[in-house]
Amino acid sequence: MNLRRILALLYREAVQGPKNFIFIFTIVVPLGLSLALGLIFGTFFSGKPRLGIVDAGNSRVTQLAEAMPSLIVRRYASEAELRDATAKGVVDVGLVLAADFDQRVLSAQSGSLTVYVWGESLLRDRVLIGTAIADWLRELAGHEPPVTIETTMLGANNELTWQQRLLPLLVLMTVVFGALMLPASSLVSEKQHRTLSALLVTPATRAEIYLAKGVIGIALSTVTALLVLALNGAWSNQIWLVLLVLFLGAVLSAEFGILLGVLINDINSLFATVKAMGLLLYAPALIALFPIIPQWIAQIFPTFYMVDPVIAIVQRGATLSDIAGHLAVLGVMIVALAGALRVVRERPVGA
Repeated sequence: MNLRRILALLYREAVQGPKNFIFIFTIVVPLGLSLALGLIFGTFFSGKPRLGIVDAGNSRVTQLAEAMPSLIVRRYASEAELRDATAKGVVDVGLVLAADFDQRVLSAQSGSLTVYVWGESLLRDRVLIGTAIADWLRELAGHEPPVTIETTMLGANNELTWQQRLLPLLVLMTVVFGALMLPASSLVSEKQHRTLSALLVTPATRAEIYLAKGVIGIALSTVTALLVLALNGAWSNQIWLVLLVLFLGAVLSAEFGILLGVLINDINSLFATVKAMGLLLYAPALIALFPIIPQWIAQIFPTFYMVDPVIAIVQRGATLSDIAGHLAVLGVMIVALAGALRVVRERPVGA
């Protein structure tokens, strides 16, 4: 492969891409749906995490919390009142500080800190408040304090909000449809307009042409998917891991899109084929919408292994070791499709 030719082909794809309906659809629809869901469910402009505090002794921790501009802090008169407010979602996290809490921490005595967490609060809000509490305790004690944090989950802990349930579908729409349809529709269109035959007369090889089309689909769908996650409040402090999963999912989708583009010769047949495979592609997201369905069924479908790791990271705080098995399956599928592409890439144009 020649790098200069690949860059020239990439430039050509980037210039012609915005003229393609699929190119616009890949960007506008997921972002538009994310904005709409954020407005409907009230999380797009949800603002700052909310912390409730019951302070029986005018603790330094309360002062540090109220001085933090990135939090909304509300005081409650009793633990029962705070517990009720947390269970109803008035605050994301509730903190109970005993009258002698500061004295115990300063004298290095062991103690406990009662924390209530609303079951439907966003993971990012829990992480921010949890990190802040740890920082306040260290600042108060001057060292790592011997404090045991007793966390109680309140509210519908096992129930995801509709926006959280719809997130897998948005991610799949962005990654699968974008990375699959962009190279597939571009190849089919070029065959119909006979521009692919003209390209093959040049020194550019089929592999270079396919690579350029795949890279555009991968780049666009990955960036758009990151924006979708941000708009849905599903950001993570492990963004590098999220980016890795999205990239691998986009690579797999792009390979499949190129394969379809090679095998199919007209745009109507392409759309009919993708429509017929809709259940196969989006089944994991549809199953996630309805928790009453046994969730293990989703593992039968290939796209499960690209969307579940993303959701696990942004909603459940999963780490690399937690999703390593899924990534391994994703890697095997990528290699298998790459082998299939090697077999069909020299297929005559229009055959």
